Amino acid sequence: MASEKALNPPPGECRQCWLHAYDSRAQHAHLGPREDCPACVDHMRNGHGNMIVPGARRWF
Repeated sequence: MASEKALNPPPGECRQCWLHAYDSRAQHAHLGPREDCPACVDHMRNGHGNMIVPGARRWF
């Protein structure tokens, strides 16, 4: 199961990018060695769409 951090991205961040970054092993477990994730490739080509969490992005 994904961690609390992976499921709750901060404002201004993409939900899919955040999930795949912080729960990478589980999200990519079905892939073979050196195999690209189809969801990630599609996301890189087509952008974030409506997956950005509303709110101002914070820089610490």
